[in-house]
Amino acid sequence: MTATPKLLAQADRQCQRSGVRFTPIRRRVLELIADTTGGLKAYELLDLLATEHAAARPPTVYRALEFLIDQGLVHRIESLNAYVACPCPDHVHGFQLLICRRCGRVEELHLEEISDQLSQQARELGFRVERQTIELLGHCETCLPSAEGNVRSPHE
Repeated sequence: MTATPKLLAQADRQCQRSGVRFTPIRRRVLELIADTTGGLKAYELLDLLATEHAAARPPTVYRALEFLIDQGLVHRIESLNAYVACPCPDHVHGFQLLICRRCGRVEELHLEEISDQLSQQARELGFRVERQTIELLGHCETCLPSAEGNVRSPHE
């Protein structure tokens, strides 16, 4: 699987609108992340990047990740300490992540009413939300049948 030209074009537009540089390293980190069905950890990214750029070091990857997150192009999966490409960076939104525990596939939801309700409740309590991360761990439809086969009945 390769990063879609549409995703990269969206990233280019996002960076132009924000007046920031979408450098070749930042672009390549986004491509590597987008080329996976699940999240990639920073050191996995570094290993992949180092095969192409001998000078790649941890700060290079972390700076690129920070930039991509700030631009809304990548999300950090807190529970896995990994990163996944945002399928719709043109849209400012709250999001939720569905993470398959078996295959690692990550899907993004956009239930803005949930994000809005949480933000509203936080404001009422005098709390300013800087970032919301809602992760739902479970099994995707492909992995669910084999996962259910491993579940024992309470009567066994």
